[in-house]
Amino acid sequence: MKTMKTKTIRQTVIFSCTPHEFYEIIMDSKKHSFYTGDEAKMSRKEGGEFIAAAGYIEGKNLKLVKDKMIVQSWRGGDFPEGHMSKVVFELKKDKTGTKLTFTHEGVPEKNYKNINTGWKTYYWDKIKAKLANPKHKSAPTPKKMLKKVSKKSTAKKSAVKKAKAKK
Repeated sequence: MKTMKTKTIRQTVIFSCTPHEFYEIIMDSKKHSFYTGDEAKMSRKEGGEFIAAAGYIEGKNLKLVKDKMIVQSWRGGDFPEGHMSKVVFELKKDKTGTKLTFTHEGVPEKNYKNINTGWKTYYWDKIKAKLANPKHKSAPTPKKMLKKVSKKSTAKKSAVKKAKAKK
């Protein structure tokens, strides 16, 4: 049997939030979906399974230390059948927020470049952009978003009725 060549991704990133906030961004389904812009279904239990990036990512929580560490088995949709890699998020309070020391072991060599860039583009940059928005702490849930839409449409209908009544 041929052995697959794998590589390890190592990234260190500073986020302008507390370790607790970052832990919640990764582990809470609604927050994960909001901050990354893609649907996620996250288990908050060790041994629990998750799906992220609108189904591209799947895995299992191996070790969870609230606000300090997340260890998961992880596989991308284009990984070879049955191959699992491992991600480790280590969180430490930093003078400007949270220092993430991130390791992704066992990435198939052919996927390395895209996965390495993907963490920066689809996770770190998107999370940083949303954290930079002063309204980031009130991440809208689907219900909040629906209420906003219905309030706007109700306000528009009222304005249209008033305009027609004046004619």
